[in-house]
Amino acid sequence: MKRWQTFRLVTTLISIMLLLSLASACASSTPKETPPAQVAAPAAPTAPAKSLTPAAPEELGFSPERLSRIDAAIKADVEKKAYDGAVLIIARKGKVAYFKSFGKRNPEKDLPMTDDAIFRVHSMTKSVTAVAVMQLMEEGKLLLSDPVFKYLPAFRDVQVGEIKTSADGKEELTLRPPKRHMNILDLLCHTSGLSYWFMAPKLIQAEYNKAGMRNLSDLTSKEVADKIASLPLVADPGTQYNYSVSYDVLGCIVEVISGQTLDQYVAERIAKPLGMKDSGFLVPPDAADRLVFMPPTSPFLTPVLATEIKFAGGGGGMVGTAMDFARFGQMLLNGGELDGVRVLSPATVQLMTADSLGELGRRTDSQYQPGPGHGGGFDFYVRRDAGGAYGLGSVGEFYKQGIAGTIYWVDPKQELVAAFMVNNPGAREYCRWQIKNLIYQAIVQ
Repeated sequence: MKRWQTFRLVTTLISIMLLLSLASACASSTPKETPPAQVAAPAAPTAPAKSLTPAAPEELGFSPERLSRIDAAIKADVEKKAYDGAVLIIARKGKVAYFKSFGKRNPEKDLPMTDDAIFRVHSMTKSVTAVAVMQLMEEGKLLLSDPVFKYLPAFRDVQVGEIKTSADGKEELTLRPPKRHMNILDLLCHTSGLSYWFMAPKLIQAEYNKAGMRNLSDLTSKEVADKIASLPLVADPGTQYNYSVSYDVLGCIVEVISGQTLDQYVAERIAKPLGMKDSGFLVPPDAADRLVFMPPTSPFLTPVLATEIKFAGGGGGMVGTAMDFARFGQMLLNGGELDGVRVLSPATVQLMTADSLGELGRRTDSQYQPGPGHGGGFDFYVRRDAGGAYGLGSVGEFYKQGIAGTIYWVDPKQELVAAFMVNNPGAREYCRWQIKNLIYQAIVQ
C-alpha cells in the first residue's frame, strides 16, 4: 500500500473514532427520564407498650438494698399482729419495681396473702366516682356549677343545722335555709355542708343515726338521696371542708344522668377499659376465696359477697386489688390514658388533682382528712407544701385512702405510682406514712 493511501486510512479511522466519542458524550449529557418514585406503604399502627410490666429496680432509680427495708418493716408488723397481711406494688416510669404480698389474707382459714387478693377499698371508691362525674362533664351532660337539686329534686329544700345554747345551758338544734344552694363542685370538694354519721356535731350526728345512715345497702339510690337531703347540713355550702356522704350523692347523680346503676357505669366506662379486672361493687363467687377477711363485727364490713346490689355507694362500696389501683393511678399519672385507652382528658385530670380548697384547707385538726401540708382535689389529697406534712413526698403528689388502711398515691414529679393494701382501720395512718417514707427513701436517682 502506498504511503498516501496509508495516511488516508489512518485519518479516516481517527475521524470515525472522534465522531463515536462525540455521539457518546451527547447521549450521556441528555437528561434521562426519571422513573416514578416508589411510595412507601403506610406503617402499621404500633400497639402501645403495656403498662406496669416488671423491670429491675436499679433501672427505675431504686436502690435494691433500700427497698429491702420495706420487706423487713412489713414482716415485723405482721409478726407483731399490727395487721394480718398486706400487698404492696410500686411502679415508676410505667414499670413495676416492687410487687410483694405478706402474711395472711384470712387468718381464720390460714390462707396466705397473694398479690391478687381482693380488698374492700372503702373511700378509695370516691376517686372512681369522681372520674365518672368528670366523664359526664366532658360529654357536656353536667356543669360543676349545676345545683344538686337539678338532678335530685329533694335537695332544693335542704336546711342548715345550727346548734345554739339556751338560757338554761342546754344545746338545741335549729334549722334555717342555706345562704346558697349546694352544687356539684361542693360535692366533689366536700364543701357541701354534708357530713358522716360518725363525724358530725353531736346533735346533728343524732339525726344521722336516727335516719339509719350507718347502713344504706337495703335502699335504692333515690331512697338514699332523699334520706340525705332530709338531714341538716353542718355548714353553708362552700364555706367549710367536712368529710361526708357527698360522694354517695354524686353516685346517685351519675345514675340519674347516665340511666345506668353506678356499678354498671363503673364496670363499663372505667374498670373494664382500664383493665381493673377485680374492681367493682360485688365479688363474684369464683373470686370469693381471694377476698381478704374482715371481722363480722366490724362497722366497716360492706356486703360485697351478696348476689345483687340495690345501692352502689359512690363514697365507699367498691373492692379491688393492688394492681387494679396501680393501673388506675397510672392512668391518672398519664393524664387520663392507659395502654391506648383514654378515659379522661389531661386538662380534666389536672383540674381533679389540683388543690381546690385553698384557705379552707389550711387546717391541722384531726377531722381534716387530707392532713397537714395538703389541700383537696376531687377527692384526692394533694401535697401543697414541701414542709409541714408528716413524711416524705413531692409537691403536687396526690393520694386517696380507705378507712380500713388501703391507700394509693401518684407522684407526677417522681413518675411514681404505688398502692398499699392492708386491712386494719386502727393502723391506717401509721401504715400510710411508714410505707410512704420507706418507698421515698429507696429512690436514689
